[in-house]
Amino acid sequence: MSRLEKLGQNIKKYRKIKKLSQNELAELINFSREHLACIETGKEYISLRKLFLIADKLEVSLTNLINFD
Repeated sequence: MSRLEKLGQNIKKYRKIKKLSQNELAELINFSREHLACIETGKEYISLRKLFLIADKLEVSLTNLINFD
């Protein structure tokens, strides 16, 4: 599994912990649901700025999102 896929899995994990749907998180970060889905499945790259935004909205450290162990 690639690091991009692992990053997407971590985003999805913390989104579910916060009990947010893809639509809800996408609205909070001003993404389309489709774009967020591509990020969560590792099909699309994400900028560091967007990654910080997601971490802020999920109230999780960036370290947790990029923990690939």
